[in-house]
Amino acid sequence: MELRHLRYFVTLAEELHFGKAAEKLHIAQPPLSQQIRQLEAELGFELFHRTKRHVQLTAAGEVFLREVQQILHQLQQAIQIGQQTSRGEVGKLVIGFVSSTAYNILPFILKNYRNCVPGVNLELHELTTDQQLNWLQEGRMDVGFIRPPIENNIFSWETIFQESLVVALPETHILAKQAQISVTSLANEGFILFPRKLAPGLYDLIISLCQQSGFSPNVVQEAIQMQTIVSIVAAEMGVAIVPASLQHLQRTGVVYKHIEEPTPKVTIAMIWRSSDASSTVQKFVDIVRHYSRG
Repeated sequence: MELRHLRYFVTLAEELHFGKAAEKLHIAQPPLSQQIRQLEAELGFELFHRTKRHVQLTAAGEVFLREVQQILHQLQQAIQIGQQTSRGEVGKLVIGFVSSTAYNILPFILKNYRNCVPGVNLELHELTTDQQLNWLQEGRMDVGFIRPPIENNIFSWETIFQESLVVALPETHILAKQAQISVTSLANEGFILFPRKLAPGLYDLIISLCQQSGFSPNVVQEAIQMQTIVSIVAAEMGVAIVPASLQHLQRTGVVYKHIEEPTPKVTIAMIWRSSDASSTVQKFVDIVRHYSRG
């Protein structure tokens, strides 16, 4: 029994006329009659009562029709799901992100991806850069948004966002009323900073910026997440140099000031395993590329 036999049967059952069914199937009437008889012979029961004027389903034919229609519907669903999967439009993606991306590019990316590919379930994890590299290597996540550089060649990555640095100050700080702040004026301040291993690229940039102004920052408190750093600044325990997008985190007791000196841009990169052939991952990467370059 072939799939075309079932389709011939369903079409004839719907038309109940050999001529009309043959025309709909784009075949001649005699081959259609022959195929139906072959199907009946294989099944071992009649599907149709035939007279010169009428074609009617038998009782067995009616039951068989309902089952075949269900099979064909399930087959069509299977084909559709297979096609969507091959295009990366169904499935699941586990995505990691550093906390600061929640205040710049991540909401925009997720909104546009969801509009383009509503059939993929997203599982989001707020992780530091080093945690994401471990999760990717272990296969626990699919795509990440991290602070470069990345030295492991098992990953593919590309820059998708760049921004400046700003100073976060307690609102009661003596420098809080200035429009801009020179890094030199922070030489005697206590700094709130994250451990270097969490994001070496950003850490080194902040340290280098201070050293170029003639001092090494006095780190009085470490914190893992950017929002925690800002909260500690609000508690008047020190100052911090943070990515400019943190200004979107409106924390009572904190003000943000632009830096007078020219500062290098800090970067967000998208990262995934170079060996990952998943069409779902590739679809996500392509969409992010499109919107980040647009």
